[in-house]
Amino acid sequence: MDADALRVKYKTLSERLDERSFRLCLAADALALGYGGVSRVAQAARVSRTTIHAGLRELKAPATSSQGAPAAAKRRVRRPGGGRKALVHSDETLFEDLNRLLDPVTRGDPLSPLRWTCKSTANLAGELRTLGHTVSQASVWRLLDELGYSMQSNRKTREGADHPDRNAQFEFISTTAQEFLARGWPVISVDTKKKELIGPFQNTGKEWRRKGEPVEVSMHDFPDPALGKVVPYGVYDVGRNEGWVSVGISHDTAQFAVEAIRRWWRQMGRRVYPAAPELLITADGGGSNGARVRLWKVELQRLADELRLRLHVRHLPPGTSKWNKIEHRLFCHITENWRGEPLVSRVAVVELIAATRTTTGLLVQAQLDEAAYATGKTVTDEEMRSLAMERCDFHGEWNYSLSPRGPQGD
Repeated sequence: MDADALRVKYKTLSERLDERSFRLCLAADALALGYGGVSRVAQAARVSRTTIHAGLRELKAPATSSQGAPAAAKRRVRRPGGGRKALVHSDETLFEDLNRLLDPVTRGDPLSPLRWTCKSTANLAGELRTLGHTVSQASVWRLLDELGYSMQSNRKTREGADHPDRNAQFEFISTTAQEFLARGWPVISVDTKKKELIGPFQNTGKEWRRKGEPVEVSMHDFPDPALGKVVPYGVYDVGRNEGWVSVGISHDTAQFAVEAIRRWWRQMGRRVYPAAPELLITADGGGSNGARVRLWKVELQRLADELRLRLHVRHLPPGTSKWNKIEHRLFCHITENWRGEPLVSRVAVVELIAATRTTTGLLVQAQLDEAAYATGKTVTDEEMRSLAMERCDFHGEWNYSLSPRGPQGD
């Protein structure tokens, strides 16, 4: 039952039940709701948690007297208007002062991420007491609810400005991918996963363990000088629902990205696409495989020369990186597989990635890439002119192909 339904229920019952009956009703609902039930009921009924805990104790007490007869219930009902007056009625300036504390324009820079709205109810209660109000933390909590406030985290919804050809680019990618799949040619989605700290550090999520035996991890997430971080770069085969992840220990560069594609082809791709003359690569528009990264194109040309494959590249339009298939077909399952598991070593990362499975038949292979990839490499204009690259008529900066050069890749 949601909060609004509970409020309606308790408002109706409070007008018809005496104090004890109403208290027992609240306690019974808190028990039925389970973990967090006391807080939910207290908020919906606008009573203190102490009242509900009192009802819980009464529910647990024997229902008969010491002589075995049914216990006589105390049915004291307050006369209309009895009980303590609400704070907002007895303290007329309370709401006004609380609003001022919550207003970011009145209290500090409105662009600052630290505002009174992110302070705890205990701190807000303390500040109100310095202003002369007699108020508790629980009262502040109820007042915030009346003002429409709630504890909220950030939500990723902004994708940036929409490019006017965003939908057209997605349709262009989809059409090309369908043509490749219909011919039995490979279509892959590539991207870099978030860097991960190696060592006894906390990893988000929970897993089943014996009670009182959690995995102990370090208090602080300071990188281990010897182990550092790893950079997982993934290749997802769209047609076969298979993934490859190269776990790098150096930098996320275009060389590293293309090397991951090379390893996927050698370990997985060429066995299932032995006669394919072309390969379609879908990638984000930024990062190591970005549309403007010269080194990405140079390294892809070397790969085309080596594998004797014509490589077609389709970049997702700006601001749509989370739409990349590898994000919700591969990376999300890897994250789910190692939830709550400290990544204590590089080998552990590789093994956890390779152990990722889904009910839809996802198969994943992983390998550690211990090569050192230097940053800041410069690609000359002459190198760019030497590429056997063809740009599509539709947004050639996003859509292009690289053909093998010469019979021996010269």
